Amino acid sequence: MKKIDFRIALPNFITILGLCIGLNSIKLAFEGNFEKSIIFIVIAAILDSIDGRIARLINGTSKFGAELDSLTDFVNFGVCPGLIIYFWSLSNIKFYGWIVSLIFVVACCLRLARFNLSNENYFKNDWRVNFFSGVPAPAAAGLILLPMIFSFSEFNYIYLKNDFHNLIMVIIVSFLMVSKIPTYAFKKIQITKNIFIILAFIFVLYFGLLFNKTYETLVITGIFYLLLIPISFFNFINLKKTYEKKAKRKDGDSIISDEIF
Repeated sequence: MKKIDFRIALPNFITILGLCIGLNSIKLAFEGNFEKSIIFIVIAAILDSIDGRIARLINGTSKFGAELDSLTDFVNFGVCPGLIIYFWSLSNIKFYGWIVSLIFVVACCLRLARFNLSNENYFKNDWRVNFFSGVPAPAAAGLILLPMIFSFSEFNYIYLKNDFHNLIMVIIVSFLMVSKIPTYAFKKIQITKNIFIILAFIFVLYFGLLFNKTYETLVITGIFYLLLIPISFFNFINLKKTYEKKAKRKDGDSIISDEIF
């Protein structure tokens, strides 16, 4: 019998654990326990963010793991949030609410399929590796659940639940997922040691707030991410112009050298 290296199995176990947690969020939402369903989605997102990094750290990456991770993302950040928001709000709009939930799930599927193809075609050293094409699935899941998270936070005194507004939110986020609007990925960012220390303190502070003020921290995180979308778009445009100018200069220099020799 062929044996499997534990280094390859470990990240996949974490991915499967995240999948089980995500599926349990649907059960909780169906039972009306929406606050816990949000917590389960957050835990699934945390596991999703570490399984790939652990795989690369211990040299346990595999094609199977990549496909499993993509399918898990579709369930946890497409199917689960689509059903949760439907149970919480869109079911009140009946047929149209269900159609919009389906649109979100299908958009997530299309977005992940495109991401898998772009991952195969992207150059690892290309500057564009620091940008996603469209809003990634975990972020999109958080954005459509943001109104629900807002209602559970201490900021709920300035929030009035509106099913139609939630429907519009889901449509907009679905568009952002399948769009080609560049959003930050931060995959190949190099930082100094001093900045690393500062970021480590911020990281600890963030998770401290996440454990103590979960919904308030998630609301601020969602709003911050929304503000980052136009910033990432204009940053991408500026970088593209810069690298295109450099490419033209290199082409011009090569032409001159060819003429000389």
